[in-house]
Formats: sequence, C-alpha cells, structure tokens
Amino acid sequence: MEPRTKSSLLWGVVGGLAFLVLLQGFELVTGQRVTVAAKAGVAVAVLVGATALTYAARNRLPGNESP
Repeated sequence: MEPRTKSSLLWGVVGGLAFLVLLQGFELVTGQRVTVAAKAGVAVAVLVGATALTYAARNRLPGNESP
C-alpha cells in the first residue's frame, strides 16, 4: 500500500474514533441517547471525509515529513 494512502486511511480512522469518543462524552454529560445507526452513519461519514481531506491536502500542509 502506498504510504500516502495508508497515512490518509489511518487519519480517517482516528477521526472516526475521535467522533465516537466525543459523542459518548456528550451522552454521559447530557443523558440524551443517540441511536446506534446514527452513530455508525456519522462515524463512517467522518472517516470518509477525514480520509479524503488528508489525502487531498497532504502536499499543502506543513510538516516534518520527508518527501
């Protein structure tokens, strides 16, 4: 797998899991519940969006990665 693709997929997974953690914190604090289908759907959307964004913007973001 190409390193750029692998990196983008990993950032997508991080984004999806971060969303789920924030949602769980929201549920614990407010007492409101969200359906599992809504959680899964939005988490997948965040995963896909974060993956696409990091893949497209990799060359525009400053960083310490070697070319």
